[in-house]
Order: sequence, then structure tokens, then C-alpha cells
Amino acid sequence: MARTLRSFLVFALLVSLHYGVRPLLPGRVLPDFLVIALLLAAVRLRPGASAVLGLLIGFTADALTPGAFGAAALAFTVVGFAASWLKAVFFADNAAINAVFFFAGAWVADVVFLLAARRLPLGEFVVQALVWSPLSAGLTAVVGVALLLVARPVLDAGGS
Repeated sequence: MARTLRSFLVFALLVSLHYGVRPLLPGRVLPDFLVIALLLAAVRLRPGASAVLGLLIGFTADALTPGAFGAAALAFTVVGFAASWLKAVFFADNAAINAVFFFAGAWVADVVFLLAARRLPLGEFVVQALVWSPLSAGLTAVVGVALLLVARPVLDAGGS
């Protein structure tokens, strides 16, 4: 019970960072705290529960972008399900593997969102998907690994 509460608190903190700190950051390359929160939760949940959590996170993100409503829900659902399903195969207690996990999750979420939203012309889509999205995914991976290293004692505290 205590482990679940600690995981929920870390999840809530990451969602708060996404909506409280991220808008204050300058530039186009920003960490995606929602993807980090989803991926950290997905490795602790079954695939169906992770997909539902991704759907809920996506609807929350979509509420702020009504022009592409459903795109974030689809992206986070896919990422949540895939992350939970792949955790048994690839997820290990290794910073490099976790970095790849965060990078892939953030990049896939952004590309699925861009495809589903259909707001960009082809040229802008290619630049976004091949330049800005990987840069943001890389920053998300760095922030995700750093947060994982800081939060690991809290998330993995045994017993109580």
C-alpha cells in the first residue's frame, strides 16, 4: 500500500511539473513529463491498465488542444500499452536502457500525435518528426533517467 502511494505521489508530481513548469521553459525542445509519468507507471502495471492510464492522460492533454482532440489519447494509449507489454523484455535496472525506453516512448508518442492530429503540411511534419521530436525525446530521456535515479529510493523502497 505504501509503495502504491509513493508511486502515485511521484506520478502526481510529474503531471504537476508538466502543467506547472513546462509552460515556463523557453524553446521548442521541451521534456515531456506526461510521457515520463506514463512510462514509470506502465512498468508497474499490466498492459490493459497501462493503456487505460494512457487514454486518461491523453484525454487530459487533449482537453487543452481541442483542435486535435483524440490525438494525444491515441498516442498515450499506444505508448502505455506498448511500454507495459515490452517491460518484461527490455526494461532492466540500467540507465542506458531506461534512456532508450524514455526516448522511444516520447518519440513514438509525438509522431503518433502528429499523424493523428493531421495539422501540419508534409514538409513541416517531416521536420517536426525527424528534427524537433527526436530532440525533445532526447531531452525527455535525460530528464527521465535523472528523475528515475532521484526517485528510485522512493519508488523501490521495500516493505513499508
